[in-house]
Amino acid sequence: MTGRLNSAQPYAIALFRIVVGLLFAVHGTTSLFGVLGGAAGTDGGTVDVGTWPGWYAAVIQLVAGALVLLGLGTRAAAFVASGSMAFAYFDVHQSAALWPIQNGGELSALFCWAMLLLVFTGSGALGLDRLLTARTPAAAEEQRAAEPVTA
Repeated sequence: MTGRLNSAQPYAIALFRIVVGLLFAVHGTTSLFGVLGGAAGTDGGTVDVGTWPGWYAAVIQLVAGALVLLGLGTRAAAFVASGSMAFAYFDVHQSAALWPIQNGGELSALFCWAMLLLVFTGSGALGLDRLLTARTPAAAEEQRAAEPVTA
């Protein structure tokens, strides 16, 4: 059973990456374009262009979310996204209460840790990263060396 699960690991990571990237990008589109209910606290509107930190966070969410969704530059995009969510949690939510369930920061905390996980796992299968780097022999050797070690 463990062998089957290990062989499916790249696909499970890819599915995780796609879902997290899509959800993250949707948050950016709601704030920037007012779709799907609009930005929080705007009654269906958008955040004003250039406002700190809301507009910049929305741009990071849209761009990083789309890159993670596609699996293109996954590690770098996930690193920026994780950092932005850590900032959101500690700047916006932490001052209200200690625990995420009390301060409304569960989503920021979950996105932060999910994106941080993708920094270490990479895009998994089905990512554009893999298609672009698989063309060189050195990349194939590096990929074999980076395969997960099972205990």
